[in-house]
Amino acid sequence: MVEPSTDSEQTTTIKTDPKVYILIMIAVLVYLPVLGDLIVDWYQDSNYSHGFLIIPVSVWLIWRQRRELASVPIRTSSWGFAGILIALAIFIVGTAGAEYFSARFSFVLLLASMTLYFLGWMFLHKVWFAFFFMLFMIPIPYVIYYTVTFPMQLFASKIASVALGVIGLPLVRFGNVLHLPGGQALEVAEACSGLRSIVALLALGALYAFFTQENRVKAVILFLATVPIAIFGNVVRISFTAIGTYSVSERFVEGTLHEMAGMLVFLFSLVMLMIFGSLLKWKELPVDITS
Repeated sequence: MVEPSTDSEQTTTIKTDPKVYILIMIAVLVYLPVLGDLIVDWYQDSNYSHGFLIIPVSVWLIWRQRRELASVPIRTSSWGFAGILIALAIFIVGTAGAEYFSARFSFVLLLASMTLYFLGWMFLHKVWFAFFFMLFMIPIPYVIYYTVTFPMQLFASKIASVALGVIGLPLVRFGNVLHLPGGQALEVAEACSGLRSIVALLALGALYAFFTQENRVKAVILFLATVPIAIFGNVVRISFTAIGTYSVSERFVEGTLHEMAGMLVFLFSLVMLMIFGSLLKWKELPVDITS
């Protein structure tokens, strides 16, 4: 049996303590309704359809280190027990108040805290990114989503109108609506705000930075760069749609063509992220704080 202590090495392994598996099963049963609703959100909200991939990738991130983790000494920590209590408190408050983000966040915090409690800081240090990556499966609170979406619609439409004016396409912008010559109107709708690209690209950016940047400063820079890159990609998408609508057909704003444009622009943003990551890897920073 593993007794918790602040910093005491144990000769036993996690496999010898059945309480670990019992606690995990209890946690899954308790969180089953929360996880079920989360899966429904992944299925119904295209902004978070990438959520289906997050847990498998997180599990793989831990599995790929299995040989290294096998040699990590187990040093149980009472801080993990405190984290478990905090996670359960957040879960109770979030569930009682129908605040889904808090309840879902508490699940990730509970898993990380259980790891710390049973396996210690050294083990958690090795696998921390897997738990951090799991946060990208959680939809942001709707109050934040709707607060951010409309300003992003206005910003994207404003920058796109300026860019289109530079290349000689006459238009008039009213709010988030671009009025093209010939009476055509192109609305930058909620789905075109760019938030979907930001959320998905942030997850990919975190994964890409983790594997390619040995310097933590450059890893953070690359991760944060996903936001302006995604916004720029969305502006390119709006501009491309406006040009296609004006020059070819109004079908550019609907159906397959519109979806293909979105996919191509997302790939364009991903390529830009990879290029920026390569530049960061090539350009050495004067100080390396990886240790």
